Amino acid sequence: MSFDRLASFFKKRWPHLEKNRDVESKRIASRIKTVECDFGLPVKACLLLLLGYYLFFSNWVHDVANTREVALTIVRQFFIIYTFLNIGCGIMIAGMKQLPLWFNQLIVLAISVLDMLFLSALTLVTGGFQSLLFWLFLLLIVRNALSIYAPTTQITVNTLTVICFMMAGLTDVAIARVELESVNTNTDSFVLRLVILGTMTLWCYGFQTLFDKQRRAEDESREFKIRQEQLQATGRLAAEIAHQLKNPLGIINNAAFTLQRTVKEGKTITQQIHLIREEVHRSDRIITDLMGFAQLAEGSVEPLNIPEEMDQAVEQVFPEAADFKMKIERDYAPALPKVFMQRGHFNEIMVNILQNAREAIPENCKIKLTASAGEDYSILVTIEDSGPGMSQELLDQVFEPYFTTKEKGTGLGLAIVRHNVEIYGGHLKVESQLGEGTKFILQFPARTLIKLQRNPG
Repeated sequence: MSFDRLASFFKKRWPHLEKNRDVESKRIASRIKTVECDFGLPVKACLLLLLGYYLFFSNWVHDVANTREVALTIVRQFFIIYTFLNIGCGIMIAGMKQLPLWFNQLIVLAISVLDMLFLSALTLVTGGFQSLLFWLFLLLIVRNALSIYAPTTQITVNTLTVICFMMAGLTDVAIARVELESVNTNTDSFVLRLVILGTMTLWCYGFQTLFDKQRRAEDESREFKIRQEQLQATGRLAAEIAHQLKNPLGIINNAAFTLQRTVKEGKTITQQIHLIREEVHRSDRIITDLMGFAQLAEGSVEPLNIPEEMDQAVEQVFPEAADFKMKIERDYAPALPKVFMQRGHFNEIMVNILQNAREAIPENCKIKLTASAGEDYSILVTIEDSGPGMSQELLDQVFEPYFTTKEKGTGLGLAIVRHNVEIYGGHLKVESQLGEGTKFILQFPARTLIKLQRNPG
């Protein structure tokens, strides 16, 4: 009953934390909508109309040589393709709510590449390094910084933008030499423009990195506060349950003791009273274990380095002085994000599982521990042994409170492990077959905004 109340409590409280996983996705989608949809679509429509007029209906280019005429024809053809592609991308951006985030980010990336290539082509026929379209390259770099979320992708696209401007300018110089036009050999101007573009690219990248760092600190602080409040509420609930159960047990024990003193030894009722008192003491031990949840209110969560904590648990369960024969293997992924937990709770999780493995497998077997990155910015921890395994019947009951196959066990070890995992929004499952060992799989949520960034935009 007590564990059922705790489970019910977490199911009601956890969705508040679960919503935080969607905050980052909503923030990215909102940024894309503001920059690309609310502002970008009307501006792009006006620019396409203006460019269409100047490219096809205006005499803005006079007395061009054959080579430049060919380049202008190519730009006009490119403009038609560019327009149709922008219409298609614009329709998808306008309906971005019906599309997954990763697809919207790919669209943004495609639009950035299209704009970069077309602007470079226009630069080629409007003066090269001296073209006034240089200032649009600066705007394009800023737009990319706002729309492209991943810093690595952003600086890559912006670097390619600078390269495209440089190639357009150099191509213009080469055309001028072919047509025997006078070429301005003063390199100060285009070098200055390249420096400005490069500086803007680095500035946007630095700003994005610092902004992500600050936002990550704010998110971690908010998550820390929410989890701390939930742990405190959990501790108060556990203490209340234990207190309510201990009082009637004390009364039952006192009444049984008094009754036992009034009954003569050797009668059957004396044996029954003795049995009652033993079960009362056993229940009292179980409730004392349950009161361990009350310690939740006393501690505080902190960012834990999971591989380090796993190693400490191994040293605790398999001390060198004990000379255990089991072989311990470790496989930890590098640069894993930290998990917000109380150190004692994670230690209790690992120690309980490792102790079960130590007691269940022969000495020559091995235990393998792994830590890796999972889906949705989570951490996967596995503890796998090569022991005798469990039957399906035992597997179905292994996490049930008070279920044990040990003579002196309380049956609360793995039940507490499961609850310690779940109160942090984690998941726990076990895989086992007779003769093939047992594998515990733990998944903990973690926050990381830069190291494990997987989105293309």
